[in-house]
Amino acid sequence: MKIVLTGSPGNIGRPLTEKLLHKGHAVTMISSNPGRIKDIEAPGAKTDIGRMEDVEFLTATFKGADIVYCMETPEAAWGLFNPDLDYISAINKNGNSYKKTIEEPGVKKVIHLSSVGAHTEKRNGILVFHYNVEHLLRQLPEDVSIKFMRPASFYNNMFSFIRSIELQSAIISNYGGDIKDPWVSPLAIADAISEEMESPFSGITMRYIASDELSPNEIAKALGKAIGIPDLQWQVIPDEQLLNGTLTAGMNSDVAKGFVEMQASQGSGAVYEDYKLNKPSLGKKLNDFAKIFATVYNKSK
Repeated sequence: MKIVLTGSPGNIGRPLTEKLLHKGHAVTMISSNPGRIKDIEAPGAKTDIGRMEDVEFLTATFKGADIVYCMETPEAAWGLFNPDLDYISAINKNGNSYKKTIEEPGVKKVIHLSSVGAHTEKRNGILVFHYNVEHLLRQLPEDVSIKFMRPASFYNNMFSFIRSIELQSAIISNYGGDIKDPWVSPLAIADAISEEMESPFSGITMRYIASDELSPNEIAKALGKAIGIPDLQWQVIPDEQLLNGTLTAGMNSDVAKGFVEMQASQGSGAVYEDYKLNKPSLGKKLNDFAKIFATVYNKSK
């Protein structure tokens, strides 16, 4: 099959590309960075350089594709510390580009990387953009089949803990405790997407992806053991204190508020309401990632 991927070769795109090429598919990856061409084409994929907001470019690239894999990768993704950025509007613009360019060249099979929390437009903070884009894509003609992939929090997001561990010897957030949340390895996401690409498409479907379910205290214990800090704690601070910290660091105010609300929603469980009704089988465990985390942590010193 001819498959077009958006998102450049990252934690999901790279292993996904390798899996699809190994299975004999023709893969084209879209990137906005010409410097990524060698990295993309090394395993045998083709590269198209352009912007996700460029409808004419996307239309030409999507034309003739058997399957299109879409994820939101607007230029805004690299501007979280831009005080003038309207992040949600930028993501919505990307979603509208996908809607127009899927419909015009006649693409009939779409896989969209969404997220837990995309089932609602309330109490999910920054994740509301996933709800918005899903809503846009659901407006496509009935003969377009869409698979919404909703992964849990990425293990790789835990790299953001490194700074507070170094500065305060603790993981700092506005939620914590012993209630388990779902987390996922990017490799598991690539596996699931590859599997869905070779499975029948019919209408609009949704699939949650998770590798493990862990409480904040369990995460602190596992990561602490891996980095040689066995008494590492996950400390909970008020929403306002976390918000003030992110604003002091220079983050865009709307984005900062969205992240704080999202984490509060993780603590209340609101963001996982639909996930709990559609639980997937689990796979790659945190202990495997903890070794990677330790390597990155030690290099950061």
